[in-house]
Amino acid sequence: MSPRPETPGWLKPGLTLTGAAREFFRHPSPKVLVPAAATAVAARVALGRWTRRDAAVAAGIVAAEPFVEWVVHVGVLHWRPKTVNGRRIDPMLSRKHRAHHRDPRDAGLVFVPPPVVGGLIVGLVGLNAAVLRERRLAMTGVATSLTALAAYEWTHFLIHSSYRPRHAPYRAAWRSHRLHHYRNERYWFGVVTPISDQALGTYPAKDDVPASPTAKTLGVEEIEPLSA
Repeated sequence: MSPRPETPGWLKPGLTLTGAAREFFRHPSPKVLVPAAATAVAARVALGRWTRRDAAVAAGIVAAEPFVEWVVHVGVLHWRPKTVNGRRIDPMLSRKHRAHHRDPRDAGLVFVPPPVVGGLIVGLVGLNAAVLRERRLAMTGVATSLTALAAYEWTHFLIHSSYRPRHAPYRAAWRSHRLHHYRNERYWFGVVTPISDQALGTYPAKDDVPASPTAKTLGVEEIEPLSA
């Protein structure tokens, strides 16, 4: 009789925030994203001269983040494969997210893939530079955007870990995302906060929607396993 596999550290009972942080930084995405965000914040602090426009930029990004997250979750991560001119269109992020739904306890599937993280960092720097133009404002935008993305990664990891919520804001995010995975995949798309779901009509009471038989598969029959 083969021994039972050891429970991964991030899923062991009694996980603390300190223990969760140690497990978090074992993975590639946080090792890139968190230093990038910290560097951007440090660079903006070094530039100095804070104005109300900086506050407006930061506030705008923070306010938009839940809705950007919702749109990406619905439009990209829950993309259903399509065949166009005999070719199957099925982006890697969508396939990876379906694998995450099939096995929410696989830590490797919780994080944004490292190549995508690199692309997001470059894209966010370029977008803020193009839209805001003025160096200090653009750096404020980059620092806020990368910090928001790091907060998303941390929150998503924590929700799927064995750490249990102790405060109301995190408890709401934890419950909402758990319902998305285990109750019905057509609702509760927010991760960091349920604000976008509340605003866009995807935050029903648990008992107001049926348990979905496709919460694990997202209604897609896989034709090949997810590539490593």
